[in-house]
Amino acid sequence: MEQATRRTTIADVARAAGVSKAAVSFAFNTPERLSADTVTRIREIATGLDYRPDPVARMLAQRRTGTIGILTPQGLDVIFTNPYFGEFSAGVATAAEAAGLAIQFISPLHGSLTRAVDRASVDGIIAVGLGAAHPEVGQIRRSGLPFVVVDSTALPDEPGIEVDDEGGARLAAEHLVELGHRDFLVIGIEPPSASSGMEPAGVTALRLRGYRESMSAAGIELSDAEMVVGPASMEGGIDAFRRAWASGARPTAVLAMSDAMAIGAMRAARDLGLGVPADLSIVGYDDVDVAQYTDPPLTTVHQPIRRKGEEAVRLLLAGGRHRDEGPTEQQHLETRLVVRGSTARAPRGREEVVDDGR
Repeated sequence: MEQATRRTTIADVARAAGVSKAAVSFAFNTPERLSADTVTRIREIATGLDYRPDPVARMLAQRRTGTIGILTPQGLDVIFTNPYFGEFSAGVATAAEAAGLAIQFISPLHGSLTRAVDRASVDGIIAVGLGAAHPEVGQIRRSGLPFVVVDSTALPDEPGIEVDDEGGARLAAEHLVELGHRDFLVIGIEPPSASSGMEPAGVTALRLRGYRESMSAAGIELSDAEMVVGPASMEGGIDAFRRAWASGARPTAVLAMSDAMAIGAMRAARDLGLGVPADLSIVGYDDVDVAQYTDPPLTTVHQPIRRKGEEAVRLLLAGGRHRDEGPTEQQHLETRLVVRGSTARAPRGREEVVDDGR
């Protein structure tokens, strides 16, 4: 059987020419940034290797800067301490680099995300955790830049990626209910700014709904007093659990909306003399790489984080090319529960009593 030939990539051309991938991109998209001789040499080598630039990536690069932005309402000091964001960004970077594009992080500038968007020099934006109600979404629309929505409620007229957040949360709560737990604490992700209000939205609302559905099916009602919020970081999880404990909460199980917060809650519980999972079971959300190496390993909801980053770039490029050519694409990704060592049956005397008729 004849083997299919591998398509020549920008990396192959760069290696053969002895230049960077950025230089190859410049040679085809913004040749004025290189000497004429260098452009000629790179293009001749590319022709010899039968290299064909991606027309979509080329369109974006020629538009302005050859850079795509990752827009987040949280500050860089928060997102870079959250391993989820590191893995998501790695996925974005892998796909962007393959397309010959650079990435730029866009976060609040002097407390203003709007000001940061105004100053961003990018050709397209991946908006993380921003819904239709955020003013920055309207701002991006008015700019005409292609953008993709991630970790938020999908916009019907823009490409986006939705994860089954509600289903994953339902599985997490069901797991704890089946272990006999009745006393829960939910650690949620706080809104990024006061202007967002304190009502849960986006993935936070979906995960909360999933938790509540599973609890309600078991006759358990989750009150507002049994939920605390904080930044999606380990420090945020530590502080949230300490505040809940100081207010009198005595849960046997914690549902954290991010692995970083779950790991923080685990640390805070141990500082208070609690054993995990002997006294307290903890379930996270994300399944970041470090989750399997905590002590004990963290039970969590898996979502395909790196793939989500890669798909965001693909949709961004496709959206830039086909913006006026019909319905936009919505990507749906599945979740699943990964059971490890941080969950166990509820402590004796505090488990659900089941009447089996005997």
